[in-house]
Amino acid sequence: MYLRRCGGSKASQTNTYWQLVESVRTESGPRQRVVSYLGALSAPVCDEIPVDEWERGWYFKRQIFEEDLGPSWQEIDTGRVRVERMRDFGAVWLALQIADILGLREFFGKALPIGQAEIGWDLVSRVLVTCRLIAPSSELHIAECLYERTALEDLLGLPADKINDDRLYRSLDKLLVCKDALEVHLKKRFEGLFAIEYDLLLYDVTSTYIEGEGARNEQMKRGYSRDHRPDCKQVCIALVVTRCGMPLGYEVFDGNTTDVTTVEQIVAGVEARYGKADRIWVMDRGMMSEDNIEFLKEEGRRYILGAPRATLKKFEKELLKDDWSKIRDGLDVKLCASEDGTETFILCRSRDRQAKEKAMHEKFEKQIEDGLTAMAAGCQKKKQSVATINQRIGALLAKNSRARRLFRVDVKTREDGGAEVVWEKVEAQRRWSELSEGCYLLRSNITKATCKNNRAIFCRFQSSKICGLMV
Repeated sequence: MYLRRCGGSKASQTNTYWQLVESVRTESGPRQRVVSYLGALSAPVCDEIPVDEWERGWYFKRQIFEEDLGPSWQEIDTGRVRVERMRDFGAVWLALQIADILGLREFFGKALPIGQAEIGWDLVSRVLVTCRLIAPSSELHIAECLYERTALEDLLGLPADKINDDRLYRSLDKLLVCKDALEVHLKKRFEGLFAIEYDLLLYDVTSTYIEGEGARNEQMKRGYSRDHRPDCKQVCIALVVTRCGMPLGYEVFDGNTTDVTTVEQIVAGVEARYGKADRIWVMDRGMMSEDNIEFLKEEGRRYILGAPRATLKKFEKELLKDDWSKIRDGLDVKLCASEDGTETFILCRSRDRQAKEKAMHEKFEKQIEDGLTAMAAGCQKKKQSVATINQRIGALLAKNSRARRLFRVDVKTREDGGAEVVWEKVEAQRRWSELSEGCYLLRSNITKATCKNNRAIFCRFQSSKICGLMV
């Protein structure tokens, strides 16, 4: 870095201006880049420094490293000063450093084709990774807003006018081909950097919808929408993470795919990439089916699965007992062996979940009670059709399905042909509802017998620390 003289002659300081310049290496060779325009420096300071020293940048060095030069002051009218072309530097620089530590620069350089593109796909991929780390957004937002607000143009030497949404989307297509290899590469880097354990993997499926027809994407279909947007097409995204939440792999399925049908493909894919290690698969009850259980048992795979809520009724006596083990504040569990001894059922009771379910039950119960009371009163005042009242009752119970079992409703026909609504609360169902609030059931093939060769795993499982991950 040095000072460059602009205007005037070397023998005269008249109309002389200065630039702070640095040398940078580019694909075309060394180039000089202006860091800052310093303008005309004060005359007293200029007179003390010979012109040849200015040219060699000595003044700049002396001003930084020597203390004998006093400070130079200049009055500035702040009302006439404005800041232009601000750039975010710190987060961008850190993101690039993290990507280099993960070995992404080398990976992109080897895995992505060079081709005849004006900008290398490896360079564009680094832009995508950096922007995803500092401000997750769409590729269109990166091209139109985000890129020009960061220092990536200077750090990567990639002009802003070369970044457009088409180039970014095409780069994603190139990266998709390297998906499996990239997942394996990152897993190896994670092992060395964070000492991550892969003895327990959590698997779940979510969905994301789009606005529009999505005619060019065959996977965009209508299905069960977790976003409560059944009117929109969607895709399902399956994700596998470690116990600490580190992603291990993902897959994209058609929007109408049910969770239970994805288990075999995901498990087989993970084992193909990372081997059939002695690991535990953790999944919610949406993944549970007898076929999936048999598949997991085939080659000795271990699992912890969420059981259907209806199964909880079989353990009513266990729920009444006080022999619960406390995992953490607000979470208690209990282990129960299956009848044949091949599985372990884990009863879990969550205080927070109990409060949530209790509030929901009270809300829905009140809505049903108010609705039935209003319909019964209406039938007394005015003759109503039995078919119409049945439809209204069915709609009311469907809307408040969580509390429908708490009521027994009967629609009778009066002597005049009108409808009469008779209803009552089912106390036995109410007691069961209060007892089971906040409780859920897990099932696993991890038993003392299956873990006889690895006592540490059974002890950890017996203490139910693993089960706390399912809350």
